[in-house]
Amino acid sequence: MYDVIIIGAGVSGAATARELSRYKIKACVIEKEEDVCCGTSKANSALVHAGYDAAEGSLKAKLNVRGNQMMEQLSRDLDFPFKKNGSLVVCLHEEDMPNLQALYNRGIANGVKELRILNREELKEMEPNISDQAYAALYAPTAGIVCPFGMNMAMAENANANGVEFKFDTEVTDLKPIDKGWEVHTDHGVFQTRYVVNAAGVYADRFHNMVSEEKIHITPRRGDYCLLDKSAGNHVSKTIFALPGKYGKGILVAPTVHGNLLLGPTAIDIDDKEGTNTTREGLDQVIAKAEMNVKNIPLRQVITSFAGLRAHEDGNEFLIGEVEDAKGFIDCAGIESPGLTSAPAIGEMIAQILKEKMNLEEKEDFIATRKGILDPNTLSKEERIALIREKPEYGNIICRCEMVTEGEIMDAINRPLGAKSLDGVKRRTRAGMGRCQAGFCSPRTMEILARERHVSMFDITKSGGNSRIVTDNNKDSL
Repeated sequence: MYDVIIIGAGVSGAATARELSRYKIKACVIEKEEDVCCGTSKANSALVHAGYDAAEGSLKAKLNVRGNQMMEQLSRDLDFPFKKNGSLVVCLHEEDMPNLQALYNRGIANGVKELRILNREELKEMEPNISDQAYAALYAPTAGIVCPFGMNMAMAENANANGVEFKFDTEVTDLKPIDKGWEVHTDHGVFQTRYVVNAAGVYADRFHNMVSEEKIHITPRRGDYCLLDKSAGNHVSKTIFALPGKYGKGILVAPTVHGNLLLGPTAIDIDDKEGTNTTREGLDQVIAKAEMNVKNIPLRQVITSFAGLRAHEDGNEFLIGEVEDAKGFIDCAGIESPGLTSAPAIGEMIAQILKEKMNLEEKEDFIATRKGILDPNTLSKEERIALIREKPEYGNIICRCEMVTEGEIMDAINRPLGAKSLDGVKRRTRAGMGRCQAGFCSPRTMEILARERHVSMFDITKSGGNSRIVTDNNKDSL
């Protein structure tokens, strides 16, 4: 019997697990994929929004601003990349200035600090590659960029270090009320718990509707992106938005914490909750709209494209709290943008709800910090030489594009909740995220995975499940 079972190991589930791990509690996260950060949390804009976009008084607005305020300290405590680079919402035409002013007013009402409207001259001085048609912009210095994988994994690892269990490759199939709790049926057995937290992303409506007569509906909203090489990473310094429309903030152009340039996303409602394929039409839209606000984008430097799904709830609001007709079932549903920014505050809110319901007692030995994977590139020459003498694996470059060493990959595999697949290694170390997109480093990374996990090369997958890469031995078949 668990005190709490969290369904979903994305950024909201991990944040909730980390906050709950402050207390004397038996908690477990159940995830249908092979790793944390396998859904919406791995394919998003990687932004820390300032908080001017969400409707005044909404839960989105409140948690956005709170999450933004928490991010800097959290990134220091848990050692993941974060940079406060600021954002600009570009107004191309004078007649749209009332809409920009309304956005400013909403931001002030939401409690966003340091907002101001820039004129054309100020804007051009700040961002030389801004469109020549730009008339003005809303500047939010408190906005930032983050590594979504690093953030998600840091919170999950810290929760695990504080006693939270994680069960991967385990899909929840049914929920049944029992005396003083819930029976959670999965494809790997049945678990009992006093409380369930439904942090299942685009599938959150499925679990909510299993237990409640008040149905909700979540639409997967696909966002296509283009990622450019690091040679294009300085094309803009701020995150550049268009004025928001019906489907959100539109196509953005943003630097990443790792030095790339990101364009996207689209906002296309689909039916398939696994529909993360890109389309020609979607990518064409990304490029065309990005070029409306930023000129001279070096599109020949695109190294990959991808798509992610946002969990858009019909009411356009986060649904967080105990379901009225399902005692002990806590929704964390409809977590779309600004969900990544809001995640630390979402975890804080859900933990507070459960603390009050369960009279939870804080631990005296809570581990508040976590150390990420060592990046030798951050060391001085003398420190790096000393490291390689002690651990020669840190002198063996596996991924040439991102300069990732064997030592880093070994750390990614062997640390708590370590990588089990090529994508798991990629998200933790960036091996395979560079210009050649894993064309060079995959075979060596697979060898290291097989060696460190004591499995056959035939068992190594790209992303878990049936995504095996080596299927046969040529010599044996001759």
